[in-house]
Amino acid sequence: MAKRLFDICFSLGWLIFFSPLLAIVAVLVRLKLGSPILFLQERPGRHGKPFKVVKFRTMTDGVDADGKPLPDEVRLTPFGQLLRSTTLDEFPQMWNVLVGDMSVVGPRPLLLRYVSRYNAFQAQRMLVKPGVTGWAQVNGRNALSWDQKFALDVWYVQNQSLWLDLRIVVKTFFVVFGRRNVNSANAATMEEFMGDGR
Repeated sequence: MAKRLFDICFSLGWLIFFSPLLAIVAVLVRLKLGSPILFLQERPGRHGKPFKVVKFRTMTDGVDADGKPLPDEVRLTPFGQLLRSTTLDEFPQMWNVLVGDMSVVGPRPLLLRYVSRYNAFQAQRMLVKPGVTGWAQVNGRNALSWDQKFALDVWYVQNQSLWLDLRIVVKTFFVVFGRRNVNSANAATMEEFMGDGR
């Protein structure tokens, strides 16, 4: 109950306070990347239940001769990289928090196709709602390996508390302002998780 109350108050205050900035970013996305302004994608929520996560668009619609999307590093523009490095692309996710699909703090919602690749240990990350920020995000973000991310996510699930959430929120501001570990060392965003067979 306390966590949900915190989520509602935080997300509502966030959306109101940053509404002018959200409007400016929306206009810039429309001018630089076209429409749609928002990127909606199904992600697994608590217990794997799908929901549509909302973000600002950061990539073009570029495709190859066969109509397949070009690699992320090609479609990700400098403007899109700026949105990601400043985490502005994630700001609309506070709407997901407000309506109850996500929490302010929790394991990040990964791709829906990854769910079948989780082993029993990794699947524990879905025992709680996914978060806009999380323990893995403030302890390495995309510079971490998948094993490290899952270990941190599960540690959070097993040790979650309102006090820990507040610590993570504070640490998040330092990570965001420092613009650290936005991308992995080998990809424009993060390498595909293929599972480990355990």
